[in-house]
Amino acid sequence: MAAVRLLSYNVRSLRDDPAAVARVVRALAPDVACLQEVPRFWAWRLKRHRLARACGLRVAAGRRACGLAVLTAPHVRRVAREFHLLTPDAGLHRRALAVAVLEAGGVRFVAASTHLDLEDAPRLRHTGEILAHLARARDRYNAPVVLAGDVNEDPGGDSWNALTDHFTDAYAAAGQGGELTFTARDPRRRIDAVFTDPSITTTGCGVPIGDTAPTADYVRATDHRPLVADLEIGPAGRERPPPRG
Repeated sequence: MAAVRLLSYNVRSLRDDPAAVARVVRALAPDVACLQEVPRFWAWRLKRHRLARACGLRVAAGRRACGLAVLTAPHVRRVAREFHLLTPDAGLHRRALAVAVLEAGGVRFVAASTHLDLEDAPRLRHTGEILAHLARARDRYNAPVVLAGDVNEDPGGDSWNALTDHFTDAYAAAGQGGELTFTARDPRRRIDAVFTDPSITTTGCGVPIGDTAPTADYVRATDHRPLVADLEIGPAGRERPPPRG
């Protein structure tokens, strides 16, 4: 069994305060960080590696397109990585799925980052594509899956329900801290999420708040609040309980 702290964070292309982003990530000390809206234009690779170093992490997965990345702490080993472009829609941002196959504490797992569309129909179609990619990754690497990202939809929406038909909503399973993630200044919506295979146990999930959380930097860093999930991941092959959430 491995204890893994996973962070999902939309960093808005570092247009606000990159130093505040790094302070938030360092303070929350994730083993894995699934990021959305990382830099993807001029000097994008340098900016991503600079961000990773500032956070005390390293880049494990992600390409230029679509602004996705998975970062990991030094003690987490990358086994493999994948990147999948989702089907395009004219006039809309291209969407994708960044996948890192990782090992921590002797346990292998798949961590994936995505950022779904603002439009309902493309978002639901892409959700189906993501589920298919992750099912193949689970079988290919014989490892349980964690999906994190900006869903651009509240719980109860069609895409959210499609995801929870296959995965557990980590906040619904073990809410801890703040629930709402958007906006950072005036949070009114829960559009960021961590979804886990039912074999994975969530011991706590939410926006860190309280005296030890770097809440003053939340509004400086980006327009989303960070979402942290503390997970217990066992070896593949354990019997899966029915999905929750």
